[in-house]
Parts: sequence; structure tokens; C-alpha cells
Amino acid sequence: MTRTVPLLDLKAQFATIREEVLAAVTGVLESQVCINGPLVEELERAIAARSGCRFGVGVSSGTDALLDTLMALGVGAGCEVITTPFTFFATAGCIHRAGARAVFVDIEPDTYLIDPSRIEAAITERTRAILPVHLYGQPCDMDAIGAIARRHGLFVVEDAAQSIGATRGGVPCGGFAESTACCFSFFPSKNLGAAGDGGMIVTNDAALHDRMKLLRNHGAHEKYFHDEVGANFRLDALQAAVLLAKLPKLDEWSRRRRENAAYYDSRFQGTAVVPPTIRDGCVSAVNQYVVRVPNRDGVKAKLAARGVASEIYYPRPLHLQRCFEYLGYREGDLPHAGRAAREVLALPVFPELAPQDLEYVADAVLACAG
Repeated sequence: MTRTVPLLDLKAQFATIREEVLAAVTGVLESQVCINGPLVEELERAIAARSGCRFGVGVSSGTDALLDTLMALGVGAGCEVITTPFTFFATAGCIHRAGARAVFVDIEPDTYLIDPSRIEAAITERTRAILPVHLYGQPCDMDAIGAIARRHGLFVVEDAAQSIGATRGGVPCGGFAESTACCFSFFPSKNLGAAGDGGMIVTNDAALHDRMKLLRNHGAHEKYFHDEVGANFRLDALQAAVLLAKLPKLDEWSRRRRENAAYYDSRFQGTAVVPPTIRDGCVSAVNQYVVRVPNRDGVKAKLAARGVASEIYYPRPLHLQRCFEYLGYREGDLPHAGRAAREVLALPVFPELAPQDLEYVADAVLACAG
């Protein structure tokens, strides 16, 4: 019997927290404190504490979290930032928007994370920062990346848009000693998702925290008096209210995602379907469950015919995007990222999946990939 299994069902999540969310939203509307304010400050404290950091800066999106951080660090024209080519566009897009040049290094073929062994060779006298991406919910090797950054006097800006709550060696994203700042996204599809866009930056650097807050508000500490040119990166209080209502559920939702991932792992071991590799000592947030399959596009089409939704994260690596042609990369450069773009497929893993849904998805994947 054919079932329909979506990639993500936010309505199912909302049904479990409806009253809490509606009460939180109503409170904001009654207060009419809609930009920044006490709820944003409460969320900043809560996310910073969960990340092992002293400070949080609520911003308008995960993208703006990256841009605000780079601007606050003075990364701009004439600077280079080393990052991964296999991630969402915002990572490199913000480097470009800050006025700097993205330098891509290849990924580890099994984890899809930036390969630390390739970073040092990419460093030049213009390099100012390393921007690792904790992809799909798994933290990068921050010990290795931090050691490189220390040797060369570089900033480390974590892109943890998909990895809130993930840990490596018991340390949460944002809490690594090597990190200058860490950026989270609250896009609705994230483990902790807003009712629209939202983001957060966490740091232990008091001066950097103050500068990021300045820049998110058009460079003004006092209304109409601007110390420098910033931007509008402010977080809506409505989004903060929704996120605070959801936050107590985050650990349970992530635990269920890991349980669902473990079921898939057990079904796919030893088959043509290659499950994700999670490094020893890492606890993934499992924002996506991504497998490798032969004839990926054909498998995706067959799954759709069986009612199983899937997605490709990501079909074209950043170094081959048309907008970055000026960087000079060519087809065949960074081959691990290129191969991943041809083979990866994300499957439904959201917390509300029923056991029969998981079984149906696994059966369908094995049948379509066989």
C-alpha cells in the first residue's frame, strides 16, 4: 500500500505545541514590543547558555548572523576567508557581501565536512578567517581547525545553522575554545525553527558582542546617532516568542531525530545505500539524514512515485556556481565536493515520523536503490 511521507511536517510539530506558541504570540501582540526587547534578550541569554558562551546577539536570519559577524570582525575588501564548497549558499554569499574573497577547500568524503588537512595549504597573507560549516547536524573537527587558526592568527567563525545542540567531545557548537563566534539559523526547517526567519550569534568576546549589536542596528547605540554604517539585522520579538516556546522541546526533538537516524542506519548497513558517517565523540543534531545512493536522481524520482519525499542538499557545490566564476574554479576541482553533489540524498527524519513511516521509507529506498 502506497503511503505519503513528507520530507518535513511542521504542522505535526505545531499540533503538539499549539497552545504554548499561540499564548507566546498573543503576549507579544498585546505588548506591542515587536523589535528586540525583553523576549529577544531572554532568547539571547538562553541560546548563549546552551552554547557555553557568555553572550548572544539575536539577528534577523542565519545569513545575517554570518554577515554581521564578518563585518564586526573587519573582514572585508582585500581579505580572504577559507570555507567549504559543500553547504548552503549563504556561507559563501556572506563572505562575498562583506567584500572578501571566498577560498574553498575540499571536504572529507565520508562526513561531507571541511577537511582540516587541506586548510593550511590554502592560507595566504590575505587570509583573515576560517569559516567551517557543521553540516547536516555534525560538528567539524574544531581541534584541528583551531590549531591551524592559532598558528596563523586567524578568526574562526562557526556556521552552525544546522547544528544547534550538536556536540563534539561533549562541547556544544559555539562553546569550542577555538571559536571566535558561532552563528545559528532559526529558519522554520531547522531543529529549532521560528515562524519565519531568525538567527543568533554567540561569542565569549565582550567587545565583539558589543560591535555586533551596534552593526545590527544601523551602527547606532543611540537612536539617530550612528557611529558607523551598519544594517538592519534586528530580530523580531514575535520570532523570539515562538522560539522560547519551542526551546524546552528541542532536546527531545533532537533525540527522536537521532533515534530515527539509528533505525535507518541499521536498515542500510551493508547495502548499496551508504548511511551517514558520524565521527566518534560527536552527537549529531541530525538536521538532515543524508545517504549516498547510486543513480541518485533516478532513485529520487522512484521514491517520489512511491510517495516518499526527498531532497538534494546540495546539487551544485559553491565553487561551481555561476556567481562565483570570478574565483577561477573549474569542473573537477575539489572532487569530493563534486562527487557528493552527484550522490547525496536527504530522507525524512523529523521527530513526528511514525514507526510505520520509517519502515516504509527504508523499504522504498532499498527497493529503489537496488
